[in-house]
Amino acid sequence: MRKASAVFRMLAPLIAVGVLAAGCGTSQPSPAATSRSAAPAAAATAAAEKPRNVTPESPAPNLPAGSLYRNPANNRNEIVLADVRHTAVLIGDSQSQPKDSWPQRGIAALGYKLYVAGMGGTGFVAANDKTGNYIDALQRGDWVLPYGSPPLIVIQGGGNDAAQKATDAQIASNAERLLAVLKKRYPGSRMAMIGTLAKGAANGGGRRTEVDALLGRVAAKNNIPFVSTGDWLTRYDAAKDLQDSVHIKPSGHEKLGKVLAGQLAALGLAPRPDSDAAPQPTS
Repeated sequence: MRKASAVFRMLAPLIAVGVLAAGCGTSQPSPAATSRSAAPAAAATAAAEKPRNVTPESPAPNLPAGSLYRNPANNRNEIVLADVRHTAVLIGDSQSQPKDSWPQRGIAALGYKLYVAGMGGTGFVAANDKTGNYIDALQRGDWVLPYGSPPLIVIQGGGNDAAQKATDAQIASNAERLLAVLKKRYPGSRMAMIGTLAKGAANGGGRRTEVDALLGRVAAKNNIPFVSTGDWLTRYDAAKDLQDSVHIKPSGHEKLGKVLAGQLAALGLAPRPDSDAAPQPTS
């Protein structure tokens, strides 16, 4: 018995080592090891759940031109255009709305395609019973901007603000708000403003001519090219082309469209040669 006890005392350490070794072979991995092994699977799951086209740099889904697309960069509906990189955006009132209006003619004559937003009876402050003023209508979604990066954005108006007796402060404030939104949304696009069509201060232009001058100051403050039209009805003998006190006949649209095209070109707003890469959509 004493010999057996002695043998057991000699073998006990070896038995203990074997048990520990066996235990290590079946132990659970450390939390760190679990985290590292699970990371690829978690990433794959997240990638599968992540919606497509969620960055402003991504192209819009394969939607036909005219479709609305919810831009995830700003959570706003935007319209998909067939060729946004060659399309100028025109925001305006009833002077811009006729298909062959002088603002549309002037911009198209430079070689741009056109996307027209806004509505007659509106302006920087002025609204009608269908839509708000330029900035409020945009914020509410009464009209939408294009998805992508148009090369040129032109804002025309002021006549309805004059008619509705908006103050200088109101007009300037809303114009600044609109410009801020457009600059943020389209930092790579060129911008221009067109003033208020009128007869001029010396020929009965009145408040319309004053608003034209005010918008010129807003444009200058924001370093945006401006086309003053506050005396065009007199300067270019277009008063005879009026069909009412403020709107012109097709003959007047043709005449002033040519004038506008020349002035926009002189301001360096003609289309630039295509670059190797199309502009990317921005947030």
